[in-house]
Amino acid sequence: MRLEREARGIALRDISEQTRISMRYLEGIEADDYRRLPGGIFNRSFIRAYAKFIGYDEQEAIEEYTRTLREQGESTDESATKTVRSVVYTDGGSHNRSPLLTLLLAAVILAILSLCVWAGLYFYQRSLGRKSSTGTGQRNAPVKSRSGSSIHFLTPSVQEAAKIQAAREDAHESTV
Repeated sequence: MRLEREARGIALRDISEQTRISMRYLEGIEADDYRRLPGGIFNRSFIRAYAKFIGYDEQEAIEEYTRTLREQGESTDESATKTVRSVVYTDGGSHNRSPLLTLLLAAVILAILSLCVWAGLYFYQRSLGRKSSTGTGQRNAPVKSRSGSSIHFLTPSVQEAAKIQAAREDAHESTV
């Protein structure tokens, strides 16, 4: 095909720019060195595009490609040119871990998550308790009981104390 291209006066750079095929691949096609090409269906597509651009019979170019591969002892089947091993892990693979170990691991993870949720709720409720007692202005006044343990009573706020005092004075005036 190189002779056809040169006879028509077409530069390899022009073919590369128009077909968007790398210069390296085009040089590989002209030298019948198909190991430079990516392989599979791309080889056939590149050869067709190259042949079409220079006005060469596409089918004849593909037949020459196939004949050259056979002479070199390579396969012409696209799927056989490059085999790629899958790295995807599936259920059909070998199981290195016993089901009992998997169950035990799941139980441990569940226990740890449950403990974290419980601790979070515990500290959240404690922080709510502190906010509600300090937010109203009331303080806990510890008082000792006979058993020696402290008992906490809530002392009224200043406003509540004023209301209680006013109610006592009203009650005292009505009895006098």
